[in-house]
Amino acid sequence: MTLIKNTLFFIFILFYSFSAFSEQTVEEIIKERKSIFSKNYKTAKRVQGLASNGSLDEAKKLMIEMSDNYKRLIDLFPENSKVGFKTEALPSIWENKDEFNLLMTKASSNMIELTSVIDGAEDMKATLGKYMWSSCKACHSKFRAEH
Repeated sequence: MTLIKNTLFFIFILFYSFSAFSEQTVEEIIKERKSIFSKNYKTAKRVQGLASNGSLDEAKKLMIEMSDNYKRLIDLFPENSKVGFKTEALPSIWENKDEFNLLMTKASSNMIELTSVIDGAEDMKATLGKYMWSSCKACHSKFRAEH
């Protein structure tokens, strides 16, 4: 009988903990995704500067970081995070979730591909535009509110 009581108590505590955590989760999720997008933008600017100055090894490290960030972003748009906390995400993300996830995956892949093509790039600006900046533009034009 004690085992059953302890088990039920544990289950109660577990469910209580999850419900308390879930109330905080929406704010944390929105803040995390905003932080990652902001970081990727700042990192992209650094990548551009480094690549333009010939510091390709440093730039490549940042490209991989950006790739990982895009993968993480796929998990940061659950249904319960559509509004609040100054999100700039448009409803079209959830209406076209597969397309949005595909763009994040493609952006991640583009950054990895950029690490392999940047060494032989004749036109650095065009190469960065094709593999990095076009990913930003594709997503912003459809899935982010103007600011």
